Order: sequence, then structure tokens, then C-alpha cells
Amino acid sequence: MPPVSTDATRERIIDAAEACFARFGVAKTTVEDIAAAAKLSRATVYRAVSGGRDELILAVVVRDLHRFLDRLAVRLRSERSVPEAIVEGTMDAVEYVRNEPAIAHFLVPEAAGHMQAAVAGAAEHVLALCCDYVRPYFEQAQRQRTLRPDIEVEGTVEFLFRIITSLIVMDRRREPDELRRFLRTYVVPGIAGP
Repeated sequence: MPPVSTDATRERIIDAAEACFARFGVAKTTVEDIAAAAKLSRATVYRAVSGGRDELILAVVVRDLHRFLDRLAVRLRSERSVPEAIVEGTMDAVEYVRNEPAIAHFLVPEAAGHMQAAVAGAAEHVLALCCDYVRPYFEQAQRQRTLRPDIEVEGTVEFLFRIITSLIVMDRRREPDELRRFLRTYVVPGIAGP
């Protein structure tokens, strides 16, 4: 039987890490757990993922982020207006994170320190990835003067990340229509053009 490719091995390890984080929680998952779930030796895991657990935490998050951003791109193409794209994109992001086990597990208090350590050095990478996805829509909206001309995509994406995170962490149990009103009143005016 031919050897498994490095990419295939890495994906197998990331799949195993995602399953272990969901089963045991981020704080309690060890590289040994991940190796056992992947049916690989610990040495093989470390060869494929030199950054260890922190790299695996980030890999799981980034893979899920790609899935969400693919959905968001479809949403942005279908929205009729920038304000509605902001509102519905934010609603989608909050819903996605709350219902996606791989991401939701990173928001529990016991995971906070582990997540922070893993993502701190890669925050710029994550932000750049999100900006790359939304940049074409952002630039088009600025050309059409439906976004404020004095804002940049990086700052806008960071602002929306902060809003989404606060809506998840400080869940006030608003009904969807109530949350939409909140976003239209307080968030949209900071981004959309007059």
C-alpha cells in the first residue's frame, strides 16, 4: 500500500482534532488523544503538525472559517442592499458560530486561554483571510457609494468581528427581529453610506 500523502495525513489529523475538541473540550484534549483518534503515532502527528496543539486549534478554526466565508460570499452576492448584507451577514455569522460545534467549543470559558494562545499569533492571518473574501463586495459598494468612502475593509471586518463576538459572548436572547433592529440602528450607520 502506498504511503499516505502529507496533505492527506494533515487533514486526517485535523479531522481527529475537531472530533476530540467536540468530545473532550479544547482544554482537555491532548495530542495523544488526537493521535489515537487519527490512528497515527504521536510522532507522526508532530511531524505533520510541527506547532502541536496550538496549530491544530487554529487549523480547525480556519477550516471552519473557510466554510462560513464560502456561505457568506453567496449571501453577499444575493443581498439587495449594503445595509441588509451587513445585517443578514452578521445574523448568519452569529447563528453559524452558535450552532457550529467546532467553533462553539472555543467560546466556552475553559477554552478561552487555549484559544487565545493559539490564535494570538495568527490573528492577522485570520483577518486577512476574511478581508480577502469580502474585499470585492466592499470595493464595489464603495464605488457605488453605498459604503462610507473613508473606511477600509480591514477596519470594517475587525469592527464586525468585534460586534459578532460580543453578540455571541453577551447573548441577550433577543428575538431575530429585535436583533435586526439593533444592528440597523447601531451597526449599519457606522459602515453604510448616507
